[in-house]
Amino acid sequence: MLIDAHCHLTGDEYEETGGVARAIARAKEAGVGIIVCSGFDLDSSIKAKSLAEAHEGVYFCAGFHPSELNEYQEGDLEEIAKLCQSDKCVAVGEIGLDYHFDDNPPKPLQKELFEKQLRLACEAGLPVVLHSRDAAADTLEILEQNRELLKFGGLMHCYSYSPEMSDAFCALGLHFSFGGPCTFKNAKKVWESVQRIPAHRILSETDCPYLTPVPFRGTFPNEPSMVSFVVEKLASLKGVSTEEMQKRIYDNAKALFFKLK
Repeated sequence: MLIDAHCHLTGDEYEETGGVARAIARAKEAGVGIIVCSGFDLDSSIKAKSLAEAHEGVYFCAGFHPSELNEYQEGDLEEIAKLCQSDKCVAVGEIGLDYHFDDNPPKPLQKELFEKQLRLACEAGLPVVLHSRDAAADTLEILEQNRELLKFGGLMHCYSYSPEMSDAFCALGLHFSFGGPCTFKNAKKVWESVQRIPAHRILSETDCPYLTPVPFRGTFPNEPSMVSFVVEKLASLKGVSTEEMQKRIYDNAKALFFKLK
C-alpha cells in the first residue's frame, strides 16, 4: 500500500483534470491506499476534514501554516482544536516557520503561533506536521525548548536542510517525509539526507499540487497518484526493493499517525 503522507487537495487546482474526487480515484487506481491532506489555515483545515470524511483512505491535518498567519484571528486555534477531535484528524499541521519571503508574517508572530500549536497538539494527543523553510536554527531551537510537547511525535515534511542537521531532528524523535525533489537530478543534499536518516523514520509524500516528481517534473498539478515515483527513488537511495521500501513507509506512517486505520 502506497502512502501520500502530505498533500493539499482543498484548492481549485484539480478542476481541469476532473476534480479532486477524480484525483483521489486515480491515486487508488495507482495503489495509494492512504492520503493525508494537510490544512494550512482554518478554512483549508475545515475543507480537509470534509474531504477526509467523504473518502475512504483519506485523512487530514488541521493547523496554521506560518506563511498564512496574516489570516489568523483570535479564536481560530480553538476551532482547530475542535477539528482535531475528528477520528480522521491524524495530526496538527502544517505548522512551523517560514523565513523565505520578506513579506511573510513577522518572525515573532510565527514563533508565537508555532509554540501555541505545539501545545495544542500535545493537549490533543496528536503528532505535529512541521514546515520549516530558511529557518533551521530557530525551528530546532523552539523544538528543543519544547521537547516535552513532542511526546506524540512529529514529521519534518519535505525535509530540505543538511544531512548533518537531520541528526538533531532525529534526536527529537521526529520522522521525515520526502517528495518530488528527491527525484530531481540535482538533489544531492536530499539524497544524502535520505541515506543518512534511519529507514524507520522515513515517509513518502507529494506536497501536491506542486513539486511534481520526475518523470513528470514541470507538469501541473502534481497529485497523490505520483507518490509511487518518490517511493521508487527512496528505495534506490536506501538500496532496497521498492516493495520493501513501500512496506517500511507503511509501517512508519502507522507508527506516527496512530489514528490511521
